[in-house]
Amino acid sequence: MVIDDSKTIRRTAETLLKKAGCDVVTATDGFEALAKIADEKPRIIFVDIMMPRLDGYQTCALIKNNQVFRDTPVVMLSSKDGLFDRARGRIVGSDQYLTKPFTKDELLGAIREHVMT
Repeated sequence: MVIDDSKTIRRTAETLLKKAGCDVVTATDGFEALAKIADEKPRIIFVDIMMPRLDGYQTCALIKNNQVFRDTPVVMLSSKDGLFDRARGRIVGSDQYLTKPFTKDELLGAIREHVMT
């Protein structure tokens, strides 16, 4: 699952992942994502930090506090590469942090690391 309010980022990630043979579900923000997560049960979630209504930190915390989805890997996506942002991601339970613009190898590497182990 790719959650990002940027249509460009959603499309880019979706295209890269589909070309690699992944099934991809997208959402424009945390609220939409939470509804889809319950239905789709994604094996990994890529979530943008800066989103309206429910940001990536809040979305990640809600996923990780849910018994059913607690073990679903969450990878934070951000254009910020600061230590504070990475630490805050860890505090809410994220499994990894990728800086935008990300590469196909980074996305697939996260999947290999968190889903295929």
